[in-house]
Amino acid sequence: MQKIKPYLLLILVMMIWGFNVPLIKILVSTVQPVTITAFRIFAASLVVFIILTRMGKVHWPAIYHWKYILGGGLFNVFFHHLFLGLGAAGTSSVHTGIILGLGPILTAFMSVLFFQRGLSALRVLGFLTGTAGVLVTVLGGGAGLGGFVLGDLFIFFSITAQAFSFILVSRAARDIDPLLLTGYMQLFGSLGLFMTSFLLEPNGLASLQNVHFQTVIVFLVSAVGATAVGHLVYNNTITKIGPAEAAIFLNLNTFFSIVGSAVILGEPIYYYHWLGLLLIVPGVLMGSGALEEMIRRRRRAVR
Repeated sequence: MQKIKPYLLLILVMMIWGFNVPLIKILVSTVQPVTITAFRIFAASLVVFIILTRMGKVHWPAIYHWKYILGGGLFNVFFHHLFLGLGAAGTSSVHTGIILGLGPILTAFMSVLFFQRGLSALRVLGFLTGTAGVLVTVLGGGAGLGGFVLGDLFIFFSITAQAFSFILVSRAARDIDPLLLTGYMQLFGSLGLFMTSFLLEPNGLASLQNVHFQTVIVFLVSAVGATAVGHLVYNNTITKIGPAEAAIFLNLNTFFSIVGSAVILGEPIYYYHWLGLLLIVPGVLMGSGALEEMIRRRRRAVR
């Protein structure tokens, strides 16, 4: 059971994250997107610090840690969630979930770009396949470029910013507890989002008048369940199974976001959505290096 537990936890987190996509769509359709995103991330950071306090892990970071906290907060929280909120408000939940599925491929691409890691033919094929999956989704249905909306581009910017942030976070994790790093990044990132909301959404706070009881429940489930607890569980579990298996499970995130969009929002799912997913899944496995790692393990086991 102990060996299975991390995998069961990851499946649960992927389900929560997948269903969080339509929940975000509900929130940004009710309240101004940047304003509600700032409150959502701030609430998540408070929950993270409460949990870490009970674990005895809260302390003031060293001076040299702040460059990672502020850099990670800028890309992993501020830019990622800024474009996610704006994008979710301007495109469908199905499109959002599928484009976010490019995360592992973009992270691997960033690793090649900044760490000068080898770029095998299999990874190149993965990049191309994953990109084709997104293009099929966004431009599908016979609409061509007419089916493309600005929200789709914002979602792509969102996941690109997060992928870049993982480079910073992976370096910072050598010196600071990744769980504590998560809390500080969310806290300062949410404050940046809140200040930005005054510039982009002068009536942002006034839009909170649209909030009713059901919206509050959606807000709490998204902020506490997905953004706070989900990230803590994921960061704690990922170290136990390795990056190759993690890439496989991240595909479930995209699948659950499509299912959640249909179940919660009633959004239609067309054949080209599933085709896009079927292209992204092998694209993630090849582009992230997960397939190569599994092949290497198989060869070592045979020897």
